[in-house]
Amino acid sequence: MTEKRKYRVIQWATGNVGSRALRTVIEHPDLELVGLWVSSQAKVGKDAGELAGLSARTGVTATNSSADLIATDADCVLYMRQGTDWDELCAILASGKNVVTTRGDFHYPAMIAPENRARVEEACAVGGSSIYSTGSSPGFITEAFVLPLLSLARSHDLLTIDEYADVSSRDSPDMLFRIMGFGQPMAPFDQRRAEHLKGDFGSSLSQIGEAIGLPIDEIEAKGELSATRNTLQIAAGTVEAGTVGAMRTTITCKHKGREVLRFRANWYVTTDIEDDWNLRDSGWRVQTAGDTPLLVDIHFPVPEEDYAAFTPGLTAHRPVNAIPVVCAAAPGIRTTADLPQIIPTFS
Repeated sequence: MTEKRKYRVIQWATGNVGSRALRTVIEHPDLELVGLWVSSQAKVGKDAGELAGLSARTGVTATNSSADLIATDADCVLYMRQGTDWDELCAILASGKNVVTTRGDFHYPAMIAPENRARVEEACAVGGSSIYSTGSSPGFITEAFVLPLLSLARSHDLLTIDEYADVSSRDSPDMLFRIMGFGQPMAPFDQRRAEHLKGDFGSSLSQIGEAIGLPIDEIEAKGELSATRNTLQIAAGTVEAGTVGAMRTTITCKHKGREVLRFRANWYVTTDIEDDWNLRDSGWRVQTAGDTPLLVDIHFPVPEEDYAAFTPGLTAHRPVNAIPVVCAAAPGIRTTADLPQIIPTFS
């Protein structure tokens, strides 16, 4: 068991997920917020409670000075900024602060660029600190959830994780139409999108492959698009018939030429599409194939009007709950496979 004590925490960034993590740290009975880093100059000087959407003030004000926060006494940093600043991160670790991050760079140490891995490991050795990457997906669904399922088996064929995300209620036209490409004319899938997911999900699944004795030697990424059959109105605007209504990215991990682990991201604005992808409501479906096959469906029983407030917690809460375990871990880059089970405390 981890030591029962108060942990001093710095929240690093206040985006959609970071803001939820910040609020959770402030309200957590075993955590004390001692610092807050923000990227926006407009947020500098504001109280953490205000940035977390709380009425009460904390006395902790936001800063964009990495040096000031690195000099602050703290047990852990929740590192949730956009992009990994390797110099900054190594300085945090070398100062003796443990790091829990939603950045996908650290799921599987063997897939980190050798120079960066060496720098991080050296910083951990200097500071006696550890770093752990987690979240909902990748993280919980690709690691923490599947390991107990696989513990029931003695032979393994293929693990398939389907993620379903209905984004029709998201009122973000720029994100959905320009960046993601919904409502755009049908065209070949942009392979760069698949390669982006390949990095995070391929490394997360590779961690599991090594843990179960099937090290991954090949990772494939494939993207597909499907057109909506009818014109429809979503929160972000109009999607014309015949334009992109759904996209699916498949990351397949192989061991000695055999497919052993697979993740499929099914993102859509409608289920009325031209291809038979068996789309369903948002959530996950996990299927194991072997001598004890299992099929598990996970749904989110949340009203549509509450969905936007619900989803950040899926990614933010697990890193917060991991703080005691990571603080107690041996120095270095830690993984779900080598850490104890993460158990939340509610009182």
